[in-house]
Amino acid sequence: MMSGKERREEILQRITNSKTPVSGAALAKSCEVSRQVIVQDIALLRTEGHSILATARGYLLEEPADTMRLFKVFHDAAATEEELTTIVDLGGCVVDVMVNHRVYGKVSAPLQIKNRRDVQAFLKNLESGKSTPLLNVTSGYHFHHVSAESEEILDEIEDALRRKHFLTEVFPYEQEEIRK
Repeated sequence: MMSGKERREEILQRITNSKTPVSGAALAKSCEVSRQVIVQDIALLRTEGHSILATARGYLLEEPADTMRLFKVFHDAAATEEELTTIVDLGGCVVDVMVNHRVYGKVSAPLQIKNRRDVQAFLKNLESGKSTPLLNVTSGYHFHHVSAESEEILDEIEDALRRKHFLTEVFPYEQEEIRK
């Protein structure tokens, strides 16, 4: 049986060497501990400065993006697939989703959607009926940080979102809130 330190080193190694998210269940099985122990180990690794993201498909190491841009978009839940595939098909990664609620403030969640397979996994999770898209709490208005290899790719994504009428105006009261 490995010590906690050895187990955390193993977890970090598995996440670092994987190109796809590693599920908590898979980590628990390989380390012969419960998933709750893995959750606690991930928290400890984060306090040590490791940028580990928890996604719907598992844990992954956050990679610094070459460039990133914040887009404010508007659509209903039915257009989620079109919005996400537009971004990933042009080479973008949907890093997160954020809403700026007038009562609750800024609420965000990591996504790390990089390709159509990730889009389908995200939609499948929503279709399970356990949750609804975050955009529902703000009547369709929401933000995405999108990363890409270059500003040119982000420009293409912005143009495509504009052509599809997904982009919307950032209001003055949001300017300061979204920087926090």
